[in-house]
Amino acid sequence: MWWGKILPFLMLTACAGTVKMSDDFAAVTVNTSNYDIFTYQKITDKTSPIHIYIEGDGRAFNGRGRPTLNPTPRGDFVRRLAVRDGASNVVYMARPCQYVISAGCGVADWTHGRFSHKVIDSMTSAVKQVAGNRPVVLIGYSGGAMISGLIVQNNPDLNIKKWITIAGVLNHSDWTKYFGDAPLYDSLNMSKLPNINQLHYIADGDTTVPNMLSIKWTGGKNLIIVPNASHSEFSDLELSFD
Repeated sequence: MWWGKILPFLMLTACAGTVKMSDDFAAVTVNTSNYDIFTYQKITDKTSPIHIYIEGDGRAFNGRGRPTLNPTPRGDFVRRLAVRDGASNVVYMARPCQYVISAGCGVADWTHGRFSHKVIDSMTSAVKQVAGNRPVVLIGYSGGAMISGLIVQNNPDLNIKKWITIAGVLNHSDWTKYFGDAPLYDSLNMSKLPNINQLHYIADGDTTVPNMLSIKWTGGKNLIIVPNASHSEFSDLELSFD
């Protein structure tokens, strides 16, 4: 629409952080009906579970609280987690309009519509394409926790082995209300968490997703509070995939 063309990934790498993906990972753009989803993929086994890391909201707003024209994350936290994952099959999955700006991208896709039907459908399609018939561990960071939770909730056909969130937003209505922000009126929400094997990591120093909200959403169950951590930095975080 208003951007008309797909911008090559290499044009956006200046905003992509400094982590170096290992040679085991290949940059792959996954085509869906609404967006082209950028991924890094390490696929070495046809039958072993696949760990899919879903990125957060990225740089959706600037320092003045205004929507940006490019939501590509500047930090590399989620990519670092993926690089450190020793599983046979690991995928880092960006959100719509990060790294690759598709023709249909608009500001709503990373602001009030960041969890819209269109976004969730496209992310679901991307997950299914990269997973194939393998068991899936979905790991969602920040807003990526909401994306992953909605995928789990709406797709019982997916073979989800475990759902993991890190500093996750699990109910955006509560979250925006807490800060007095405008509601995400074009977004889907979760009223309760999916009933599957799950684990939620939160930072004791998180001011972006306050601990009181995380405890409310989870009921204090399957919750690990990580000391000396913040929303964007969990030093040496070791995830449990059992």
